[in-house]
Amino acid sequence: MSEQIGTVTWISGPVVRARGSRHVSMLELVEVGEERLVGEVIGLKGDIITAQVYEETSGMKPGAPMFGTGLPLSVELAPGLLKSIFDGVQRPLPLIEMQTGSFIGRGMRLDPLYRKDRWKFTPSAKVGDEVTGGAIIGIVMETETFEHRIMIPPDLSGTLSWVAPAGEYTIEEPIARLKVGKEEKELTMLQRWPVRRPRPYKSRLGVTTPLITGQRVLDTFFPVAKGGAAGIPGPFGSGKTVTQHSIAKWADAQVIVYIGCGERGNEMTEVLQEFPHLVDPRSGRPLMERTVLIANTSNMPVAAREASIYTGITIAEYYRDMGYHVALMADSTSRWAEALREVSGRLEEMPAEEGYPAYLAGRLAEFYERAGFVETTNGNQGSVSIVGAVSPPGGDFSEPVTQHTKRYIRCFWALDKSLASARHFPSINWLDSYSEYLEDVAGWWREKVGADWFAMRNHAMEILSEESRLSQIVKLVGPDALPDEERLVLETARLLREGFLQQNAMDKVDAYSSVQKQMRMLDLILHFHERGLRIVKHGAPISMIHNLPVVDTLIRMKTEVPNEELQKMDDIQKQIDEQMSRLDLEYR
Repeated sequence: MSEQIGTVTWISGPVVRARGSRHVSMLELVEVGEERLVGEVIGLKGDIITAQVYEETSGMKPGAPMFGTGLPLSVELAPGLLKSIFDGVQRPLPLIEMQTGSFIGRGMRLDPLYRKDRWKFTPSAKVGDEVTGGAIIGIVMETETFEHRIMIPPDLSGTLSWVAPAGEYTIEEPIARLKVGKEEKELTMLQRWPVRRPRPYKSRLGVTTPLITGQRVLDTFFPVAKGGAAGIPGPFGSGKTVTQHSIAKWADAQVIVYIGCGERGNEMTEVLQEFPHLVDPRSGRPLMERTVLIANTSNMPVAAREASIYTGITIAEYYRDMGYHVALMADSTSRWAEALREVSGRLEEMPAEEGYPAYLAGRLAEFYERAGFVETTNGNQGSVSIVGAVSPPGGDFSEPVTQHTKRYIRCFWALDKSLASARHFPSINWLDSYSEYLEDVAGWWREKVGADWFAMRNHAMEILSEESRLSQIVKLVGPDALPDEERLVLETARLLREGFLQQNAMDKVDAYSSVQKQMRMLDLILHFHERGLRIVKHGAPISMIHNLPVVDTLIRMKTEVPNEELQKMDDIQKQIDEQMSRLDLEYR
């Protein structure tokens, strides 16, 4: 039972101060008031304790008690995490709804993970084994297709003196005993880990494998590596959430952690309603069977929004330690930064740019630094890839959150409102976006796909960049003033934009493009360009090339050629060659 450590003397929104014990730690979990609202110590000065409260403080008065727990803010890690929906401090939202309705009652306490479920445990270690932190001692099937590996807590090592036989156990029942020196510790499936402390690993590895998302503009033009970090900045309505949904559904990660951090309630409701019905394209099972959702909407207490990012990344690291590849979606880090700004303002700290606290850059760095491709303490390889959405006010990419984010990520997917207004989705601007992983993953493309992806990608980017320059001239003098070779560049760029970069997330064929299909499509468009250049040099007018029947075929191939029927691309290449050859003979 927690003991009283102080008495509240000052309250300002989610921030409270109490006078009391000097035996309190920074970042200790505290309970405030008679309702025992959960909070966290964020400042100590003499006997004055400053805490941020993760629940609504209205109605609280000076003189309310503050209780200490002696523990940091932690998450529970055990079988049962997948398929769950939590708030920012890991309270189980479906269970709370069953008890109190749609809104979380103040002081509501429920265990994050259900204690009565029995899990079928199969031991993989035996008595007498010397084990260190992170060692796998058994397996539980968390869902029908997902193997949850039971690990020794990272900060323990010793000799196993007893291992439970195969059977069904709850997460609190002992499954092993570990001899640590002269002590013997009982181990259960349940671990707790402080959210602000990164979980340990043996070594950080180089990132050489791309996270395949099935989105052509991302995989081919701006890839992110497994264990990398990407940012998606964009104004309201530009498609950040839909892009993250597509990545969550199609990315070749084994576990998805989706954090709705401070987004509007109706947007988060869509996520909560849609995700349980989405089918995992790889297994045919519900996508939720490998997903953890953390929902902290804009009308929930602001301090819990700040904690939600850390809760999510800690869960992601837990699955990484088992040897899985995890993709974490944070939507959006701007709302998280606004929570930092509000708490900082309540603490009367000196503001920096646009009122954000001076430590904003440091907090962003800490978060993105927890991405990585690592060798885990048990010798497996796992990764956490972070995709963080940024919502700059008015789409202004020069504001602090976007600028600081760019310093700590190596992949920048800039969403463009004008593209979204033109119904071009994903509305990623190919001129403002970049990826620093290109050379890192080029070897993977050569080995797995066989095509010279790097050269083809750069050639396509040159055509798109040239189109941007030429379009300025076209606006001034019209397209007829351009020589036919430059007008062919505009035609090929149109094919790239409409036939390759545009992708319909609602179309059964087009929602996901395999890397083989992506390369074949790009190869055909570039082949069309090369043939067209030769014919234009022979004097064929660009209008003749524009009117070739194969042009429409190239634009439609994304929806008409399924991933499994790429042999149809050979027919399209024949059409290009036949139609171009006829034109060539005419003007040679």
